[in-house]
Order: sequence, then C-alpha cells, then structure tokens
Amino acid sequence: MFSKYLKNLSILKKFLFINFIIFTIIGLFTFVYLSNVQPNLIKKKSVNHIKVIDNTIDTLLRLDVKFIVNDIRKFLFSTRFIFQNLDRVIFFDNDLNLIGDTDTLDLDPRSFSTRLDEIEFESLNESEKNQEDENQNIDVTENITLSFKDILKKYSNSDTYGNSYTFIQEDLNQFKLITVKNVIKNNLNIGYLAITENANDIKTATDERKAFVIRTAIAVGFVILIFSFVLSRYFIKPIQNLVSYTKVIKEKSQVKTNIENLKSRNDELGLLSNSLDDMTTELQKRVAHAENFSTDLVHEIRNPLASLKSASEILQDTDNSEQRLKLLNILSHDVLRIERLITDYSQMLKDEVALSKEKMKKINIEPIIQSVVDDYNNIHKVKKNIKINYENDGNEKYTIKGIENRIEQIIANLLDNSISFCKEGENIFVNVSSTLDKKIEVKVTDEGQGFKEIDTTRIFKRFYSNRPDKFGEHSGLGLNIVKNLVDLHDGKILASNRLDKDGAIVEIKFPRV
Repeated sequence: MFSKYLKNLSILKKFLFINFIIFTIIGLFTFVYLSNVQPNLIKKKSVNHIKVIDNTIDTLLRLDVKFIVNDIRKFLFSTRFIFQNLDRVIFFDNDLNLIGDTDTLDLDPRSFSTRLDEIEFESLNESEKNQEDENQNIDVTENITLSFKDILKKYSNSDTYGNSYTFIQEDLNQFKLITVKNVIKNNLNIGYLAITENANDIKTATDERKAFVIRTAIAVGFVILIFSFVLSRYFIKPIQNLVSYTKVIKEKSQVKTNIENLKSRNDELGLLSNSLDDMTTELQKRVAHAENFSTDLVHEIRNPLASLKSASEILQDTDNSEQRLKLLNILSHDVLRIERLITDYSQMLKDEVALSKEKMKKINIEPIIQSVVDDYNNIHKVKKNIKINYENDGNEKYTIKGIENRIEQIIANLLDNSISFCKEGENIFVNVSSTLDKKIEVKVTDEGQGFKEIDTTRIFKRFYSNRPDKFGEHSGLGLNIVKNLVDLHDGKILASNRLDKDGAIVEIKFPRV
C-alpha cells in the first residue's frame, strides 16, 4: 500500500514526503531527548545525595550516635564541613521530631532549634517511581504541598521504604531537591535523614537545552525543506534527459541528446550517465561481435560446403572403389566439421546469455578438476586407451573466485583438445599447484603433435585455421571459448610446445583468494 502510493508520486513529491518522514522521526527523538534531560540531571545530583546520606548513616552507626538532640547536635558541629556544599541536612527521630538541622549550625548550641519547619514539595511522577539507580527513586507529582512530616509518612508507607527517595520542590524562582532515607540500627528504625539542595542549575540547563534543540530543529527543518526543492529541481531535468536517451537507443536513432552534458558531471547522475553510455556502447559492440561472428561462421562453413560439393560431384562420376572410399571419408569429415561449427556456435551464444546471469563465488577448484579428469578417464581409457594422469602439489586449498560449471567447461575443452591430437595409448597430464605469487596454476600437458604456430597466442583466436594435419572433431572455437572463460575469471592462459618430446602444454593461472 505504502510502496504503491510512493511509486505514483513525482520525484519532487517523493523528496518532500521522505524528508517529512525523516523530520518526523527526528522530532520524535528530540521529544524523547527533551523529556529525559531533567530526570537525568536530577539523577546525577541524587546520586551525590545518596552517597552523603549513606556515608553519614555509616558514620552515625560506627560512632554509635544516638538519635537525640544533644548527640545529633554534637555530630553536626563536628562534621559540618561534610555538608557545606548542601543547602540543608535535617535529622528526625523515629517519632518524626526534628532533632538536628544544619541551618542552626551558626547559632549558639544552647539555642538549637526544635521547630519543625514546613516546606512545599512536589512529589515525583508515579511513572518514574520504578526507575532505580543505586537505591534512588524520583517522584515528580505536581501541585501537592506537603510538610516534612507528611513527606516522611508517605515515604514510610511506600514500596521504597528502606532506600533513598528523592523529591523535588519547584516554583517560579526556585528548584530544590530533597532526598530522604530511614536509619536502621539492630534491625530497628531509629530515625530519618533528609538532604535538601538548591538545584536551579538543573532548571537553567534544561531550559537552555530545550531552547537549543528547538532552534536547531527549526533551522534543520527549514534547510531540509529548501534543499529538497533545490535538489529535486536539479535532478528532474537530467533524469528526463536520460529517459529521452533510452528512447533514442530503443528506436535506434542517431539523434544525440543532452546526455553528453550529463557525462561531464561529477555526481551520481554523471556516473549513471557514463554507465548507461558504456552499457550502450558494450551492447553495440556485442551486436557488432555477433554480426562479425556470423560472417566468420558463414565463411568457415563455406569451405567445407565447397569441399562437400566437389567431393559429391566427383563421387557421382567415379567407379573406383578406393577413390570412392576416400571421397566418402572427406564427405564425413566435412559434415562433422559443419556440425561441430554449428554446435559450438550455438553453445557460445547460450554461454554468453548464461554468463550474464551467473554470479561468482569462492570455490575450491581442485575437486572440480579431479572430478572432470575422473569422468574423462572412464570414457577414453576404453575408447582410445588414452590415460589422463592427475596430480597436485599437496596444498589443501586451491581457492579462487569463480563459477564452478565454467571451470568444468575450461578443463573439459582442454582435455577434448588434447585427446583429439593424441594417438592411442598416449598420456595426458593434468597438474594443479599453488605459486609463490598467490596464483593457482592449472597445467595440461599432452603427447600429441603440438602447435604449428611459433606465436601460440594465435591458437586462442576464433576459427584458428593453421591447425595440425589431424584436425579431429574441433571447430576452432574450443580454445577461444577457454580463453574467454579464463579472462572472465581474471586469469591468464599460455600455450607452448613441449621441449623434451612432441606434445603441447597449456598453462592457466587464476588469482588465489
């Protein structure tokens, strides 16, 4: 549904729609961020409160300070420097009576106040109640005025009793944090400890961040909107030119479009234009290649056809049995040659189509080659008593990036070629090895007639004609196919004659991965 809707939109509308989605997502993340700024800052301060409270309680218990006015008063005077960064530290006994207050430390000890000051608090949001960080809970419920007694009563009846609990007090001019915790001695509650701190910096930081994020979001949204319009306008016309170019190609017109201007661009459209032009050029080359190939094929077929015609005419006029047998062999040879030409030509066309669909992958070619050799041994040991010997250098991996059935095709074509020129009882040797230059080398050596050409690179050309006298069943396309498949695998192929005796050597090197 969504994709169908998006598909029907113009490029400009697609840009605007996508940017709207992006901006909406950014807005949601911004909202979540702003919603968590203040709680996160409160948590940081609360952690400090908790540390002070825990250390104070440990000290009280360690010194065995009783929760009475005189003992707490002495404790405050002796440890007041600990609380100098806090606004107020207040002690209550188990009956919620005020027994100590750092606000009175600057007074005469004898006038230590026992009053219970009333202060206003906003409890923390119930949805934040279950978030605990180092025994901390934060309550942000609004507009509830409570006394310290009410706060302590609520704390005593809450699920967080026994852990530190943080409240906030917020009005127009002041933002305070109040953290409370009960004091337990010998499994009995003996009193309460509360810490208050002026936290106006939290409000200031929150307001500043909100203002910054909002300003940034507005600016980014405005820039994205303008950029979308400019970018869409910049791309619409070039894309239309590309569409026109494809129509010209389809109609086989020689009319030039503005794609030449697009090719000079250094952006993605320039790359696309160059790729499209390169693809068109490649397709035209393939068409020309097919036309030239067809011409070559016709030429190659013409010779055996002429031979067939001549032989058949002579055959009709001669009664000599020996000559007739010779002519029949010529006819048979030429028919096989024509058949092989047509078969190989058809196979090449199929291969070109198949290759465009096949994908390369990491393969070990050793078992592939051994499998082809085994298959050919089973056939030709019986057929021509030709033995194909296989060996490798003992390396465990002969890994290349390639296509498995194409490797099979390469080896099969090479073996076919060698078998055609081998006599009965001769040998063919296939060797696979790893080289020091990170290559995989495949070598096929036979005991045949070898190559007539001094320049053996010519044997890989299509319809190579200067073959040994014993042509066999080859069309002249087999080694050309091998060369093309090796090139496809980024490999190199070389051919040479043996130096020790008659025979040919074909070496292939594939990049190892």
